[in-house]
Amino acid sequence: MSIGNSPEDERPFEDDREEARLSIGRVLQQARIAAGLTVDDLTNATRVRLPIVHAIEADDFGPCGGDVYARGHIRTLAKAVGIDPAPLLAQYDADHGGRPAPTPAAPLFEAERIRPERRGPNWTAAMVAAIVAVVGFVGFTAFKGGDGGDKTQVAEGSTPSTSKTASPTPTKPDEPKPDPTDSAIAAAPQDKVTVQVSAADGRSWISAKDHNGRLLFDGLLKQGESKTFQDSEKINLVLGDAGAIQLYVNGKKIDEDWQQGAVERLTYTKGDPQVG
Repeated sequence: MSIGNSPEDERPFEDDREEARLSIGRVLQQARIAAGLTVDDLTNATRVRLPIVHAIEADDFGPCGGDVYARGHIRTLAKAVGIDPAPLLAQYDADHGGRPAPTPAAPLFEAERIRPERRGPNWTAAMVAAIVAVVGFVGFTAFKGGDGGDKTQVAEGSTPSTSKTASPTPTKPDEPKPDPTDSAIAAAPQDKVTVQVSAADGRSWISAKDHNGRLLFDGLLKQGESKTFQDSEKINLVLGDAGAIQLYVNGKKIDEDWQQGAVERLTYTKGDPQVG
């Protein structure tokens, strides 16, 4: 009989604990960094205030003001960095006692039916109607008499000349409107810089400023949409997903081999397309 540990005691301990999952704030932060966006960029794109973005990435949902607002911020930030918000919302509901119950609808009140009151005959209205009928008959008779005199005069006089019917003016068919082409961009003034941004291959967040730093546009450009910006000196651009963008500057297409998901910061001036 041997003394010591049995073979079962010598087996390594099994760790049945599941691998710790990433928190909501950590997932959003990693996705933002992968998209090449700063917290300022995310705030400008979503209109979610800067302190709230910092708090959510630190898994502090208190500044959101409640579960409904917290879920809305999570959904907005997830879409802005290009990830599916559904798993994050499910994780939030599981960590905070489930999805908030919808507000019950206000009860409907049935309108009280009002029984019509029985009324006697309205003699005043009948009298007014009779007077109107008499006046109308007298007026019609006078009109017919005057009309007969006119007919006699016409019969005794010369034959009235028939007026020629005016021929309708020929209308020109609607000319088809020309389809918008790149020539419209080429007609931009030479003393200004004109930049057209089109989301041809997907959606992308973009930001555009003039030479004074004034914000011309800051938001998400969906696939198929386009924006045109113009300034007297230069246009500063930030493309959140440059691979999805088709760019025209002063009427000329910019052929750059931008990768999908790449963030590009560009400046264009008057004259030929040139990156500042």
